[in-house]
Amino acid sequence: MRKLTRAMFGVALAAPMTLGISTAAHAEQAPGCSSTVQIGSTAYITISGETFASVKQFKGCGKNYAYAYVWQSYRNAHSNWDICISIATVQSNGSRLLEDLRCPGQVVEAWSGGAATLDQCTVAVGWYPDVANKATDVRC
Repeated sequence: MRKLTRAMFGVALAAPMTLGISTAAHAEQAPGCSSTVQIGSTAYITISGETFASVKQFKGCGKNYAYAYVWQSYRNAHSNWDICISIATVQSNGSRLLEDLRCPGQVVEAWSGGAATLDQCTVAVGWYPDVANKATDVRC
């Protein structure tokens, strides 16, 4: 478990979510869990005005899962990228703790491992390390 630092998620998490963007992501099943459902809204990671990835939170099989999809348009325009994804629990003081961080690197889709956090307030957090990040809305 890692505590989110200001350096990792400072201003970007406070930035308003871009509205009106439809996503090409269509994943509905976390690895190892055949029955998941999206909870909360979809967040969008943008880099210099370009949509990099969609971030979603799912629940199923007694766990919360974070999911990210790197958009085709970004992949077409860029030959290199990295993606990390995690569920984060939201503490009473507002801080966030990563629960199941995964950084698979340059992939199209990334899933967190699944966190047993259904009884806690959580967000899904996705980021391109040292470039940009975004979190979904808090779900309790």
